Amino acid sequence: MGSREIIEFRIGDILRLRKPHPCGGMEWVVYRLGADIGVMCTTCQRRLLVPRSQLEKKLKSFVARGGDLGEADSSERHGEI
Repeated sequence: MGSREIIEFRIGDILRLRKPHPCGGMEWVVYRLGADIGVMCTTCQRRLLVPRSQLEKKLKSFVARGGDLGEADSSERHGEI
């Protein structure tokens, strides 16, 4: 058995999957991390929990990468823009 590289997902990542959602949407936003990854269709806002291994197989590309939430929270608290 070969070893696969684990893909790092972040909250806020926008993903493009290989097949379109039934609504026609191709892009999904990551909203939850864990063994199952929570993704939301950007077209119809449908939310799904997908096993990490299955999502890694269905992933075509990253449209945008989410930032670190800790940095955003600290800048908001200090009034920085």
